[in-house]
Amino acid sequence: MNITLNNGVEMPALGFGVFQTPPEATASSVTEALTVGYRLIDTAASYLNEREVGDGITQSGLDRSEVFIETKLWISDYGYEEALHAFEKSAGKLGVEQIDLLLLHQPLTTAFERTVGAYTALEKLLADGKVRAIGVSNFMPEMLSELLRQTSVVPAVNQVEVHPYFTQPEVQRVNAEHGILTQAWSPMGGITSYRGDSSRSTFTDPVIGAIATAHGKSPAQVMLRWHLQEGRSAIPKSVKPERIAANVDVFDFELTGDELAAIDGLDTGVRGGPDPASVTLDGFHRDIPEA
Repeated sequence: MNITLNNGVEMPALGFGVFQTPPEATASSVTEALTVGYRLIDTAASYLNEREVGDGITQSGLDRSEVFIETKLWISDYGYEEALHAFEKSAGKLGVEQIDLLLLHQPLTTAFERTVGAYTALEKLLADGKVRAIGVSNFMPEMLSELLRQTSVVPAVNQVEVHPYFTQPEVQRVNAEHGILTQAWSPMGGITSYRGDSSRSTFTDPVIGAIATAHGKSPAQVMLRWHLQEGRSAIPKSVKPERIAANVDVFDFELTGDELAAIDGLDTGVRGGPDPASVTLDGFHRDIPEA
């Protein structure tokens, strides 16, 4: 299942994420994902495993044109010249000349001029053909509006926390108004298992469980199908081969309108990840190594 972005580029709707995957486990996980059918790999400079993602893609034996590569620049590399250099670092580690989708990982709200500078660099990279599409991550409506006011290219993607317990309907609505694809990180709510109320889990939620039983699928598969049917992209992660394979096996069933609404109704409004406005250079600076 592919999604056409607002600049005409086609991207797989379902991708494979490597957040918190140790470098030593990344290459084999990426190769496994590509073997079972994924064609979108999502990483980030701050994950410190871009090089291993590139190794995994190479080891898969697939042609470069068959794999959609997505990565993100970290706030430490914001600013125009800094972001241009950050692209070179990421491309070098990934072992590619062109990145399919390049995002700003966070809005730097306390130094927004650096965010604008970095996004302007992404626009330059897009114009030069070094990236095929550009976007943002963790941008709330007010920051997205300010970015749109100061730049020229509407982001193709806004990657944000979305799962049954935190659906961010206003963010999704504003994204849709601008033709921006909402891409879900922690799409199955895994973040709720290690940050927040660990006594309540999407994986054991009775509503999701009943829907899963009705379709002969797992709760994880139901949640991924929910994203796809509502028009979002999702990037589940795992290092376990059986789960990697199960998470891509979501194209042989369909949820009903009532089932989609029931999952929508589980939203608690409670964010699992950090508030994007709290991400500052003082608190979140990280040196991104050279290629």
